[in-house]
Amino acid sequence: MRKFSKGEDEAEINMTPMLDIVFIMLIFFIVTASFARESGLDLFKPEANNPPPPDNPDPDNKPIAFKIDNNNRISFNFRPIELGSIRSIIEREHAARPHVPVIIQAGSDAHTGIVVQIHDMAKSAKVDQIVVTEGK
Repeated sequence: MRKFSKGEDEAEINMTPMLDIVFIMLIFFIVTASFARESGLDLFKPEANNPPPPDNPDPDNKPIAFKIDNNNRISFNFRPIELGSIRSIIEREHAARPHVPVIIQAGSDAHTGIVVQIHDMAKSAKVDQIVVTEGK
């Protein structure tokens, strides 16, 4: 009498094609992920434990500061200005005082596009120190 074993009758699944596809997909995702580069602004929030500024700052060390309110109005030295005049102001002030930073103080509801435009104008005027803060 002939005896049958269960191991001989069972069909085996060939895993080789599935492993080939998994490795190809892995290589594809690794290669495509290395080409994804995002550009953006490097923004640094000031720390909360900074000491307060001095009472009477030196006018030569006074930063070039722009304020954008929640209604997207831009001001420089408490005077309203237009977006088109900002680059000339930055170039003039930076030529007179090249060591001072440009500070962009934006309201919480101000358009980010205006902040980026002012940041780009300062960069094109070769300003090294640009600070973006949130205003009140």
